[in-house]
Amino acid sequence: MTACAIESPSTGAEHEAPTTRYAITADGAYAARLALDGENWFPERWTLDGPEPYAVPLPGGQPEEPGTEVHPMGDGRVLIHRLVEQRHAFSLLYPTGPGTGELAVGAVECGSDDTYVTLLPPTPGGERAYALAVCETSTAVWLVAGGAAGPERVAEVPGRCSGGVWLEPAGRMLALDRELAGRTKTVVVDLGRDGEVSPLLEIAPESDDRLLLADPDSGLVVLSSDAASPGQERLGWGVLGSTLPVRFPGALRLPDCTVTPFAIQPGQVLTPETCAVALRVDGPLGTWVATWHPTDLRLRHLPAPEGWLPSSGLWTPEGVLRLPYATAQTPCGVAELTPPTATPPPAGAAKATEPETPRPVPLREAPLATVAAG
Repeated sequence: MTACAIESPSTGAEHEAPTTRYAITADGAYAARLALDGENWFPERWTLDGPEPYAVPLPGGQPEEPGTEVHPMGDGRVLIHRLVEQRHAFSLLYPTGPGTGELAVGAVECGSDDTYVTLLPPTPGGERAYALAVCETSTAVWLVAGGAAGPERVAEVPGRCSGGVWLEPAGRMLALDRELAGRTKTVVVDLGRDGEVSPLLEIAPESDDRLLLADPDSGLVVLSSDAASPGQERLGWGVLGSTLPVRFPGALRLPDCTVTPFAIQPGQVLTPETCAVALRVDGPLGTWVATWHPTDLRLRHLPAPEGWLPSSGLWTPEGVLRLPYATAQTPCGVAELTPPTATPPPAGAAKATEPETPRPVPLREAPLATVAAG
């Protein structure tokens, strides 16, 4: 039997059908997706913070291309990213009675077909939106919505970057997985210091290490690395700034399955080990949901709701997992699951199943202190 494969949310999404390209604001109030009407693709906004979720279609003057990206903003508008030849055009969409209003915010010009542009996950607060422009030797971080005057290049990072995880509530510290000199390590880009780049995650000199999720409240991070098993990526967890080693629990290894973490429970400020983590599991029997806490010795498996938009969902601080779904009968729905809370393992059990490895490089103290003070 082979061990499970690992996918980051951003990497996995590139291979999904457009109907599963679904993004949720950090506070869970709005979401956006590219939906299908017959053979025509169109943007759709979901409102999730009312008594019942509902969708508002935002079609433009013509159908969208299947690869078009949509991104919910905190004020309910939807940012759309269209590729027009070598221009990456961005507009804000909003409902206007029976029609769709569109406000063009500018474009990112790419001088080469080799440059790949993709939107980053929604920022905390939802006032700004960022994109990565990845070329052969470097990656630019662009502020594409919410700036003073159109798209603005705010950082340049040597190497090819992917992923994108926000580390604190101000939307200033951005973690990226950078491929450089044949190795992938996670770095942090300080958007409040002119894009200053510093190391964040390096478990071993020869390992490939990627940050998949982070919870700004508790500091809990979920990562993938081949440090514990050379040549084979495994899921692990740690705490930002902690001196404790990264753990690679056996509970997160499933034979012949692909495991994709997609949400961490917020609000557990002083107890990261009690945060619940939601995972998508793809195996021979289909796709389902699993939940896990750092103190658990096993996963808790749950059936996915029919029509689930895979790898999408959000935890409430109270431990309710909200999973969006769409079916012919319910075109905009949210299933709520309440898995069991964390239970402490038997004495000595965790140590036996979690091999220790060198700890990750923590977030550098100066930028973190500045964020905490500001």
